[in-house]
This record gives sequence, C-alpha cells and structure tokens, in this order.
Amino acid sequence: MINQHLHVLAFGAHADDVEIGMAGTIAKLTSQGKQVGICDLTDADLSSNGNVPLRKEEAAKAAGILNVSMRTSLGFPDRGLFLKDEYIREIARIIRTYKPQSVFAPYFEDRHPDHGHCASLVEEAVFSSAIRKYVTEGNEPAHRVERVYFYMINGFHKPDFTIDITQYMDKKLQALREYKSQFEQTEKTYSTPLVNGYIETVESRERMFGKLVGVTFAEGFKTKVPILLNRDLIGE
Repeated sequence: MINQHLHVLAFGAHADDVEIGMAGTIAKLTSQGKQVGICDLTDADLSSNGNVPLRKEEAAKAAGILNVSMRTSLGFPDRGLFLKDEYIREIARIIRTYKPQSVFAPYFEDRHPDHGHCASLVEEAVFSSAIRKYVTEGNEPAHRVERVYFYMINGFHKPDFTIDITQYMDKKLQALREYKSQFEQTEKTYSTPLVNGYIETVESRERMFGKLVGVTFAEGFKTKVPILLNRDLIGE
C-alpha cells in the first residue's frame, strides 16, 4: 500500500533478521492497532540454504503471522551492503513513502557484517530523508523520523531498554519457524550457525532479558539517545 503512514518501519539486511530481533514487539504493536512495516535490504540470494523464491515465500508467511501492513525487499546485493549513495537514496525513498514515526535497524555489533552495514545505511537514509532539498526518486517530500532504535540479531548486549513480549513470544516463535530453510536441520541442510538450536537460543535470550526486568520474555534494544519516560519514577 503506497503512501500509507506507518507507526514503525523495521529494516533488516535479510528476511528473518527483523523476526529474530523484534518479532514479539511487532506482534504486540500490531495487536494494538499500530501500522508496522518491514523492509529487507537484500533478497538473501547468498543464503547457504534455500533460494530466493523460497525465502520470499517464508518471509511473506512470517509477515502474515505478525500482521504487518507491508513488507518489501529492495533487492540490494547480499554481502554488498556498502555505503553507496544509490542505496541510501532508495532507503530514504522508502522512508519518505511510508513516513514512519519510528525506525528500527539491526544493532551495529554483530558477527554478520551485513547487519552492521544495514544499520549504517539506515542511519544515513534517516538523516537524508529529513533534508528538504535531498532528492529521491518520485520527488517525495522530506520526512523526519522521530526515533531510531536498534534490535539485536546474533548478539547478546546490555539493552538500553526492553519491551515485554511475554504474551507474544508464541507469535515470535511461530514467525521464526516459517523460515524452515534457515532453521530446520535436514539431510540436505548445509551446516550454518542458524541450524541446530538457533531458535531455542533466541528464545533463551528473550527469557534472560525478561528475567532482568521481572517478566517472562522481553526483547532488548539499543538507542543512541536517551529515552523519555512519561511516568513517575517513584510510583504510578
């Protein structure tokens, strides 16, 4: 849906990045009536398992489970997410098209270089999309994103804030399990860090984050700016 204003737009380098990092938060937001979109920068064409059509099918099924308003892929080259002007402009165009209030991207510190490169590209595009004279295809007007946050994929870092996803952990696991080509071990599966217990590792991480804040499951996020709490810190 074009020109739909989103509350949240989450970027990932590959399909399944967003689900690993924040599927529970997305499920929580959409259950509250928030408009959420996902933008994958690549088609994950270098994936050791699966292929592009299958990855797209899995991504569509996961998006349906999370009830997102839109999901798209920009088709940038897998393992080619470098700081190029053409990539920044295309991401800025997506931001201007969907006008999200908040943008999420992978946290910079991750074993996969594409995830950190994705974060850098998104940061650049968020800044450029707010510049009135910055030109993108279609000449969309400038849009200023209110907040940029970073979710974790392979890392376990001290979060700057967490979101309680206890009631939505099942949705997260359901979405992740749609990526059978990535997470299921079969006789034909090429051995990667994603098979043989990866989903269980993610579940354990969210359980640990939950334990830190007194809930069963939570997702952790990083931010470069302070969070404003609109509540009394002493009591409700």
